[in-house]
Amino acid sequence: VGGPYFEDYAVGQVYAGPAMTLTSGHAALHQAIAGDRMRLALDEDLASAVTGRRGSLAHPNLVCDLSIGQSTEPTFRVRGNLFYRGLVLQRAVFIGDTLRTTTEVVGLKQNKPRPDGTATGLVALRICTVDQHGQAVLDYWRCPMIPLRDARAQTGYADRFEAIPSELAIEDVRAALPSEWSFRTARERMPGVHGGELVAGTAYEIEGRDTVTAAPELARLTLNVARTHTDAGANAHGKRLVYGGYTISMAAAQSSRALPNLLTILAWRSCEHTGPVFEGDILSTELTLEGLQHVELDDDSC
Repeated sequence: VGGPYFEDYAVGQVYAGPAMTLTSGHAALHQAIAGDRMRLALDEDLASAVTGRRGSLAHPNLVCDLSIGQSTEPTFRVRGNLFYRGLVLQRAVFIGDTLRTTTEVVGLKQNKPRPDGTATGLVALRICTVDQHGQAVLDYWRCPMIPLRDARAQTGYADRFEAIPSELAIEDVRAALPSEWSFRTARERMPGVHGGELVAGTAYEIEGRDTVTAAPELARLTLNVARTHTDAGANAHGKRLVYGGYTISMAAAQSSRALPNLLTILAWRSCEHTGPVFEGDILSTELTLEGLQHVELDDDSC
């Protein structure tokens, strides 16, 4: 029991793993690992007053981590992920919601053999996650690198992945804006700096760094079965490769200290893995506000 090698993929294949209902236990463990201070994911009373829905908001990064984890059954042998693109939270998710994910192979490209004789290929995946009502939550792309069973095989796969957008469409982000939320309530109940007082070009250097711990626990929590994240002997590094969602969650947690009134995360422009992360590494974040957009919502605004 394992997972496919690169030769086993074909464009059009669809995988569907188990659905999962988010509970306060999932939220607590995610919080213990990432230490995120996003208010609406911590304060049920505040979340209810702002969102108009009773219950705690599920942290957007917990939602993304679960979606990615649910997509890993076909990428059990992954050596690493090159990117996540188009990550837009199309609707808010709350504790008690059930998420299910389908993963479709949309492109394949065999890499040149490495000097050590190993061979890999890139698999472009389109990942769609819906809630218990069938409403879209996420629809994005992931690109894992998968080993070949036979390093001498010539699959002929040479897709260019040009159909996968490298830039995030701002109209998709605007469409995901939760217009039913009361941003006026948020401003009244959350002291400090809000969006209208932020200045484009401001750069933050978050002084407190975080040492990577409990990375396999986050992978297991979110149904991530990629063995490189739990099996130290499953990759050329000889130690566990930290799940990319862990690094992203830590970056978000550190950023929330710079922006303590951050209400939610609607999207990630892209998540490019520029280098591997391992257990015990120390992560730090620099955050720059590249631009700000004002959105009018009837008699309220954000």
